Amino acid sequence: MKKLVLTIAIVLAASPSFAISRLNPLSMTCQSARAAIHNQGAVIFRWTSPRGLPLYDRFVRNSRFCDANEYAEWKNIPTRDDRSCPVLNCQNIDNLDGTFFVPNHSL
Repeated sequence: MKKLVLTIAIVLAASPSFAISRLNPLSMTCQSARAAIHNQGAVIFRWTSPRGLPLYDRFVRNSRFCDANEYAEWKNIPTRDDRSCPVLNCQNIDNLDGTFFVPNHSL
């Protein structure tokens, strides 16, 4: 039992940490929000809607940062200087409605 626990501890310590940044886009310019996504590959943006509801989602550099059944599609988010900053968000491939072409957008 001790060997198992020690082995698991070693494996967990040796594996890289895949932490994802959580940022508030309302405190950033559109350009800096897009740069954060581009530099890190994927980030989570959290902000408050005009109604006071908390909103959050994961935004990516391109489809390579999405799951196998997803693709990157444009979505607008609010930033400090732009109410509709275009960034990429993973969408389910079923949303394409039978289209043979999967978009290959990149930030």
